[in-house]
Amino acid sequence: KSRKLTPRFIGPFQILKRVGSVAYQIALPPNFSNLHDVFHISQLRKYIHDPSHVIESDHLEVKENLTVEATPVRVEDRMVKQLRGKEIPLVKVIWGGATRSTWELEEKMKASYPFLFASGNFEDEIFKRRGEL
Repeated sequence: KSRKLTPRFIGPFQILKRVGSVAYQIALPPNFSNLHDVFHISQLRKYIHDPSHVIESDHLEVKENLTVEATPVRVEDRMVKQLRGKEIPLVKVIWGGATRSTWELEEKMKASYPFLFASGNFEDEIFKRRGEL
């Protein structure tokens, strides 16, 4: 496989400390946990600031236990799961702030976020999206 178009350098990373006369320990993110964090100076390059590299972050409210509460945007789908003779109604929820969706208990979502189910007949709306009506 050709690696011609892969980036030669990644980063920038914060330098934690100097190790010896020709090596530096840098702070690597968790997705680089398989790499050793000490590099020879020949493998490092000076970072040149570019305004396009600045990423504006949204304001997030962090709780005291360091969790963030995501708010649901909409309900995408509905299904009934069969478990030991019981029927468990689930809804597929699209969450704000991230491009992810999860299956949640319909009762729990109706109690916590009633505005998601306020528009008319909820089941008809889901079937229209699927094209079954």
